[in-house]
Amino acid sequence: WLGHSEVSLSFASCRQFFYAGAPPNRVLDPPSSVKICQRYSNFYHFATLYDRRRRIPVYSAYIYYQGFGSRSKSWFVEPQLINSSFPRQMDTEESLRVRYKIRPQIIGRNQAINQDYSHLPGLNRGHLSPSCHQRGQNSKTATFTLTNIVPQNAALNMGTWNNYETRTMAHRSKNCTTTYVITGAVPGDSYISNNRVNVPSHIWSAACCVVGTRPRKAWGAIAENNKDQVEVLSLGKLEERLTQLYEGEEVMLFTNACPRK
Repeated sequence: WLGHSEVSLSFASCRQFFYAGAPPNRVLDPPSSVKICQRYSNFYHFATLYDRRRRIPVYSAYIYYQGFGSRSKSWFVEPQLINSSFPRQMDTEESLRVRYKIRPQIIGRNQAINQDYSHLPGLNRGHLSPSCHQRGQNSKTATFTLTNIVPQNAALNMGTWNNYETRTMAHRSKNCTTTYVITGAVPGDSYISNNRVNVPSHIWSAACCVVGTRPRKAWGAIAENNKDQVEVLSLGKLEERLTQLYEGEEVMLFTNACPRK
């Protein structure tokens, strides 16, 4: 039954990562998208809307914890994007190759694989849900799945975006009981790895800060993915910008309860 599965048409198993259990409206959803409840070590750690055609996440949603990032020795892929009968939690390519006797081409049919990210001048692996915003080693490790990664401008990833993730987020969420975050990528016109993996035009993030049980404030950030510059703005302004970039109906990232100004 899909509800139990990690990859499905709904976020039934991981609604807790969205404020009021409500994902963004469907304006951002490409036709080839699937919803992934990111499972590692038998727990769900965050939620991802994944674009199988462009082989990048549309967004990842999570609850923010202030802390330190970690490095992972291995990168994971999503077994259920290979075959729906495969296990419901992330695994390494190597382990899947050995267990199911499958080639990398099969693993990478609907998702990015390690090889896609080798030898990228000026780009590196950008986490949408970063390890430094997760609590506990398992949750940090879970962010190292390629379904949570986009090709990000290396200077941006290590510069002002990193500053936003570490300093701005810590400062802005200081008195929040719970801070809900959605971080996404707007698809761009270029690809890496023989047109397999899309390079986003913009990286963005939105946060809704709940004090007690009520949302008290919200904010957003957006960066063009070709320079080291981040703009911090209101949630309303970010949604307006995304509405323009997606050229569709109005984008709504959180319910009306989160302040737009």
